[in-house]
Amino acid sequence: MGKIEWAMWANEQALASGLILLTGGIVGVAGQFRGWEFAAYAVAAGVFVCLLEYPRGKRAKGTSVERTGQYCFTVCVKAFGPLTRNYYVRAFLHAAICVPGGFMLATVLGCVCLGIASLIYLAAAIRGEHWEPILPRKDVRKPVAESIKNPPQNPPPRPPPEMRRKQAKDLESAAYDNPISVTADE
Repeated sequence: MGKIEWAMWANEQALASGLILLTGGIVGVAGQFRGWEFAAYAVAAGVFVCLLEYPRGKRAKGTSVERTGQYCFTVCVKAFGPLTRNYYVRAFLHAAICVPGGFMLATVLGCVCLGIASLIYLAAAIRGEHWEPILPRKDVRKPVAESIKNPPQNPPPRPPPEMRRKQAKDLESAAYDNPISVTADE
């Protein structure tokens, strides 16, 4: 069996957690619940987590698929260097961010989910994983094979060679011999 890449799971979990934390914070602020200041913090924390986690990291196998519009976020996250590349830092950052969310009911779910993402990042860091950006590749064109340069002249289905239509240069030899006799029944 293959090795599990925990960072991919942690990235998805943290992005979903950021969205849940953001939603809970919006509900808490809009409802003016008691302790709505924690909800305002949750809005800011949710936006921060979403911006940090939106760019996917490159997989070890190299079969990564980037998210739509990920490149500009990748440049921003890459600019912080080892602070965002190291999964120990991300694990402790997410653990610290999720604590104030536990003081308000509207943000508790986001807090718990972000705590779980923090634990998954810690597991990824212990296994030696780190964040590598997915950068756009320059496409290298391969030379075209000979068979592709010369496509077939007639579309499929192709009749057997003896039944193919002859060239129309010589009209007598290009005519078909009808094997079935044709009689006019009038």
